[in-house]
Amino acid sequence: MTMSAQDTFTVAGRTFSSRLLVGTGKYKDMDETRDAIEASGAEIVTIAVRRTNIGQNEGEPNILDVLPPDRYTILPNTAGCYDAKTAVRTCRLARELLDGHNLVKLEVLGDEQTLFPDVMQTLQAAEELVKDGFDVMVYTNDDPIMARQLEAIGCVAVMPLAAPIGSGLGIRNPLNIRTIVENAGVPILVDAGVGTASDAARAMELGCDGVLMNTAIAAADNPVLMASAMKKAIEAGREAYLAGRMTARRFASASSPLEGYFF
Repeated sequence: MTMSAQDTFTVAGRTFSSRLLVGTGKYKDMDETRDAIEASGAEIVTIAVRRTNIGQNEGEPNILDVLPPDRYTILPNTAGCYDAKTAVRTCRLARELLDGHNLVKLEVLGDEQTLFPDVMQTLQAAEELVKDGFDVMVYTNDDPIMARQLEAIGCVAVMPLAAPIGSGLGIRNPLNIRTIVENAGVPILVDAGVGTASDAARAMELGCDGVLMNTAIAAADNPVLMASAMKKAIEAGREAYLAGRMTARRFASASSPLEGYFF
């Protein structure tokens, strides 16, 4: 039996085989979006409700036509929201458009330049959404204390950034990510900052339950090929984490033992 057949990822009572979550922005057209997401093997696809038509704009192309909800778990997100009130309203709109769908990705940004999360507004929105019956997967900074508070509120997954959104800088603070993972009772997924396959593998080697990415795939010269690379990186990183890496040593250690060696 392969690792993927045994090793599943569960959030809000839903179980998935793929630990790669992908977005839908920045592709050149709907066909490329569909092809890249198919190549990624992702089962959860996040969609920015304020920037993408999922039915609110009649007569315009609907992304759900190429990403049908009966094949993918759609994860509406609040990208582009800069206060709790707007984020909550956006989630409620998504629930209405998706026939009562309650799984959402919450992000409340602090400013347009850095796109760092506004953690105070995020806490406020998360608390209101949880009380309103939403299953909230929440984007936040890489602060272990904030991650713990969001979990305590009732968020079903915490999604710390690796680096600023769309930067492709990779994991800037692996020790914080590892601390968040070690103290969490809910899934931890790296969200934002992944640039290439080695970044995704590194996140999984730290023990994260998954990785969400968009720009790293969509902005590649060949998005479909990069999506395939990311799928493999997630699987390799997860296997390495489960295998348990060797202890790092300062000095060399002969790979062939000297005992019993005949000179």
